Amino acid sequence: MAYKLKKAVRKEELPISKLKYICDEAFLDFKTTAEIKLRPEIIGQTRAINALRVGLDIDSTGYNIFVTGEIGTGRKTTVKRLIKESPRTKNIPRDKCYVNNFKNPDEPIFLNFSAGEGRVFKKEMQGLIQYLTKSIPAVFESKEYDKKKKEIIEEYKKKEKEVGEIFEKEAESAGFTIMQVQTGQYVRPSLVPLIDGKPADVQKLKLEGNKDKIKKIEEDYTRLNGKLEATLKSIRKIEISLEDRMRQLELEHILPIIEHRVEEIKAQHKNEKLNKYLDDIKVDIVDNIAKFLEQKKSDEEDTFRRYNVNLLVDNYGKKSAPVIFETSPTYRNLFGGIESRLNAYGEWGADFMDVKAGSILKAEGGFLIIDAMDTLIEPGVWTNLKRILRNRKLDVQNYNPSYMFSVSGLKPEAVDIDVKVVMVGPFHLYNLLYEYDEDFKKIFKIRADFDSSMEVRKDTIKEYANFIKKIVETEKLLNFDRAACIQIIEYGMRLARKQDKLSTQFHHIADLLCEANYWTKRDNKTLITEDYVKKAVYQKFERSRLIEEKIEEMLADGTIMIDISGSVIGQVNGLSVYDAGDYAFGKPARITAKVGVGDAGIINIEREAELSGKIHNKGVLILSGYLRGKYAQDKPLILSASLCFEQSYGGVEGDSASSTELYALISALSGLPLRQDIAVTGSVNQKGEIQAIGGVTEKVEGFYGICKIRGFTGKQGVMIPQQNVKDLMLLDEVVKAVKQGKFHIYAIKSIDEGIEVLTGIKAGDLEKNGSYEKGTINWLVSERLEDFIQKWRSFSGGKDGKEKKKKRRKK
Repeated sequence: MAYKLKKAVRKEELPISKLKYICDEAFLDFKTTAEIKLRPEIIGQTRAINALRVGLDIDSTGYNIFVTGEIGTGRKTTVKRLIKESPRTKNIPRDKCYVNNFKNPDEPIFLNFSAGEGRVFKKEMQGLIQYLTKSIPAVFESKEYDKKKKEIIEEYKKKEKEVGEIFEKEAESAGFTIMQVQTGQYVRPSLVPLIDGKPADVQKLKLEGNKDKIKKIEEDYTRLNGKLEATLKSIRKIEISLEDRMRQLELEHILPIIEHRVEEIKAQHKNEKLNKYLDDIKVDIVDNIAKFLEQKKSDEEDTFRRYNVNLLVDNYGKKSAPVIFETSPTYRNLFGGIESRLNAYGEWGADFMDVKAGSILKAEGGFLIIDAMDTLIEPGVWTNLKRILRNRKLDVQNYNPSYMFSVSGLKPEAVDIDVKVVMVGPFHLYNLLYEYDEDFKKIFKIRADFDSSMEVRKDTIKEYANFIKKIVETEKLLNFDRAACIQIIEYGMRLARKQDKLSTQFHHIADLLCEANYWTKRDNKTLITEDYVKKAVYQKFERSRLIEEKIEEMLADGTIMIDISGSVIGQVNGLSVYDAGDYAFGKPARITAKVGVGDAGIINIEREAELSGKIHNKGVLILSGYLRGKYAQDKPLILSASLCFEQSYGGVEGDSASSTELYALISALSGLPLRQDIAVTGSVNQKGEIQAIGGVTEKVEGFYGICKIRGFTGKQGVMIPQQNVKDLMLLDEVVKAVKQGKFHIYAIKSIDEGIEVLTGIKAGDLEKNGSYEKGTINWLVSERLEDFIQKWRSFSGGKDGKEKKKKRRKK
């Protein structure tokens, strides 16, 4: 069938003004950054700031904050800044102490005081013990005490003597005497009969046979022995009474000393819980007076350890709420712990003085900032943190997952906690916690999202210049001129990958400033100009482009096969992005398509080899939908086709090559060759509309690089989606090449538009009769598919088809 191909209308190239954003110098009203008056402002995070203020100012349970965003967007800096503005900072923190529980030493008592009062109380207790260690022995050594003691002792000795003498007389009249007899280790009084004024042996008398005398002695002995026991009990009562009287004497002299000092301490601190503790101290001191008499200088600390004050958190001099940034949120660092120590008997143990405070207790009444990932990976930390924020109570525990058994049964009194926790982490981690942890949404009710970019406006450009000034001052850099600042702003747009956005990942900008300063000082200059900023950008890229350079070498020597001139049927250059962490670059990839008669549909070779990701698989399946909608409305789609990323040995993911694959497929069906000097990127939908993709700048520069290495022909270029035009921030070198006509960029809206650029032939519209305009690409594809149908029918359908099958089998 004779026909003539219809030429397509030449596609207009993208104008130079669309290739990158050129910052207007009029936005910057200074010659150098030395003229900028530094303003303390947070740049480009209005949404996050509003969320943070709500979370910081509401004191209700659960209003803790989870901060999300990219690293370098100023999350932690902003949090610290806004904390200073929060009304909560007016809360002056209280001192926290643990003291001994004299009734139950395993459960230390918690006391809190106003800021600075804790150290005063600690000194008062030290002073009390020091005073008593001197005063109590002095009291017992005084003449007045000694005199009264002697009088009391004499009085009670006299009573004992009187009781003893009465019994002795009765025993003597009955012919007995009292002797001290040793029984084992003890000596006790015993009755012994007297015969002729001398102690007699009862057994000997029995042998002599004087029964009447013996009977009389035994009767008297039994009677007197009962009275002896009663006398001894009376004497013991007198001794006990003496002890009580001596104790009373001690109290009469000691209590006024103790009570005087204790009442002084009570008067300084009006605290009912403290008063109860001090009352317990009085009782304990009285019960342990002997320790104040027996102690030596060497063991004084251990002897009186029970009266010490464990000042866990000392907020002396603090005028605002604490702000704690815990960089290592281990269990011990966050919640505190209980240290173990060897006692005098060589045994491991702990008491109230071994309790140590963690960041939660130090931040009580204020703010605690922690990293989410660091917190979640530490054993036991997340579970306990949730419990504390939910119940608003802290239990200091001896937690050590390395040991099966605890060396201490200490259980300090729980502490009421009022702390505002700000957790910083990635957005995906927030989503995981919100989805799978029921407690999370109850205790982190505020999410503050930090954006990685902000809109380009006159005011935001001035804010960027203000940030440059801030880094100049904090890092002590040389000043930048206006042109240098414009280069930095344009670099910020390149990082944001949009012409109407500026990157808020300020750590990258700060790094560029420092490196530009380095290259300027190296040349002994005193002002940083745009040339040094450009040099810093170039050197930054150059340091990271080793992998890109190796790939370029393989592209240049033909190891990786890429054509950048001529035309080939069913073959097109796609574009992909390699992300090397701190550096991303584009690379062309050959994509081929083969078609034939059959009903297998479109075979994705990458998928069959398990090298294709889900999104790429979806993109390939969309191609079948496009073909059905475009060419199979009045006939079946009989097609077996295969698509392949040639020399691809790693995984392929994303749908940015779906339009490229479709161009290769249309070329294979139509028999029209595609230009190899035009690389293609863009995803496609079932309607044939070209959709936006990512990394457009890197992709354009990647194909430009290989063309530069192999040599420009003046026809080479790239087709990109129309929606991605606003994302272009090309290097000046690429813009210059486009301006000189060495390189070309086309913005495409549809498959029909793109195929015309690649073939130079008109795509063709559907006419009223249901067929495509003759001599167009769509007509050729439709005719080829019709031919496949006829061949398929002749091969598999009807009587003739069956006969042909039999003949083929015989052959």
